[in-house]
Amino acid sequence: MTHRRHRTVRSRAAALPAAAALLLAATGCVSGPGSGGSADTGGGAERGGTLVIGATGKLPNPDTVIGGAGFEGKRLVGFQIYEGLTRYELLKDTDRPPVVTGALAESWEVAADARTWTFRLRKGVTFQDGTPFDADAVVFNLDRYLDRNSPEYTDALGAAAKEYAGGIASYRKTDADHVELVTKDPNGHFPEDLAHVLIASPTAVRKTGSADFAEHPVGTGPFSFVSQTEGQQIELAANPAYWRGAPKLDRLIVKSLPDAAARTAALRSGGANWIEYPNPDDIRTLKSDGATIAANSYDHLWYWILDTAKGPWQDPRVRQAANYAIDRKAIAEKLLQGTADPAYQAAPRATGAYDPAGDLYSYDPAKARLLLTEAGVPNGFSTSVTVPTAGSGNLLPVPIAEALQRDLAAVGIKVELRTTDWGTLIGAEAKGQVALGSDAVAQSTTLFQSEALLPLFVGSKSPFWTGGYSNPKVDALLASAAASPDRAKRTTDYRTALSLVTQDAPWLFVVNDRNPRALAPKVQGLVQPQSWFLDLTTVWVRR
Repeated sequence: MTHRRHRTVRSRAAALPAAAALLLAATGCVSGPGSGGSADTGGGAERGGTLVIGATGKLPNPDTVIGGAGFEGKRLVGFQIYEGLTRYELLKDTDRPPVVTGALAESWEVAADARTWTFRLRKGVTFQDGTPFDADAVVFNLDRYLDRNSPEYTDALGAAAKEYAGGIASYRKTDADHVELVTKDPNGHFPEDLAHVLIASPTAVRKTGSADFAEHPVGTGPFSFVSQTEGQQIELAANPAYWRGAPKLDRLIVKSLPDAAARTAALRSGGANWIEYPNPDDIRTLKSDGATIAANSYDHLWYWILDTAKGPWQDPRVRQAANYAIDRKAIAEKLLQGTADPAYQAAPRATGAYDPAGDLYSYDPAKARLLLTEAGVPNGFSTSVTVPTAGSGNLLPVPIAEALQRDLAAVGIKVELRTTDWGTLIGAEAKGQVALGSDAVAQSTTLFQSEALLPLFVGSKSPFWTGGYSNPKVDALLASAAASPDRAKRTTDYRTALSLVTQDAPWLFVVNDRNPRALAPKVQGLVQPQSWFLDLTTVWVRR
């Protein structure tokens, strides 16, 4: 069945309350790993209130896997409405990357073939519309994503689900409480993949039809859908029947505020009481106004993908030269005011693949010029890069690109910056293209937030535009890692693979974000993990 275009959804919510008072004058703080809003001093019940979040990009299509707003959309909307068979444990061990634990499945086991997985489903879970969750619901959703003969299948769902469910060869209900999923190839990170294969209420999907389900989405997650203005604002309410216990919040409202100044203004005026990625230049004054700045390292890289298939970027010495030419420490500490760390290698710092001894690219313009001379371009060359103006995890993309432009010009590499919106950039990249036809793309990514994505960024057979990068040794290591259920082995293989990527330098490695967000003084209870994702069940707003 062909996916029909979603209609704009009319918000059914009552008008928002009058804006809250300006931030209280108090000393702010930057929270360390795992900490969040300041301690409660009001003496009231530690729950309730409405959290209003200013997001950095447009909001996603709320139909399960379709999304379309990067991991920010999944963090703030998708993972709040829905769950998969598994989930990330985001409230424990916040000084290390999170592990995957059970969600709609209590436990699982894999057969000796490393392909046949049996999941024991959690009993007593209901969808937000009261529909019981069971094995039939799992099969229904997998049919919706994978079976073209299903009445609920759409091309959009099939394309979106391919990222995480495309490796499933077969699936079946073995009894009311168990399902068996068989992968096409051995897949050691399959439980992690399934955290992204979100499960919707079969009753709700059948009621609306797949094409209109985004207007009335229903899952099992901690928050249920109330209303939305498509792409701009979505309102959710606490799910009192949530199997892990009702969230502390009453309401969650997420607004699209891609302009950093607009996010800061919203926090100061009371139009939002939480903003994603505050402008680094505003952090000092926000803290003096009483805001808490929560931050923690996580799996993130802001970088340029270089076109290794044509022009000077074909030569690894040229790519290495560019990496030696940039002062990433100044970008992290001065431009970004310490909200990021310099990235001297491909592996982000907050991952098991990071090797402290593998920080290769120091700031060394003289070495950059020498490498350019060895590569036969002593006077440099002209090139171009497409840069998003905002979007999920992109920090301050244009100012960062301008700083890189200045550094590269100093060694003779003259860069034309071409700007576009985030959706256009990643949409073109997913089709194997470059928005605006440039020689490079500036973007952010999380390489290990889901291991299934790594081959899409550095694998030779990626359907994405990867700058034409190919290294058979990297491919072999990724394949070896993916086949093993042993997490330690996968980590070792990934570390070796990304060491090769660092040496090949198909990217311009720039910074690792620390995931900062600014919270008004009344926002309490945030636990900030080493993850792009968040568990909002512990958050509440003091009245």
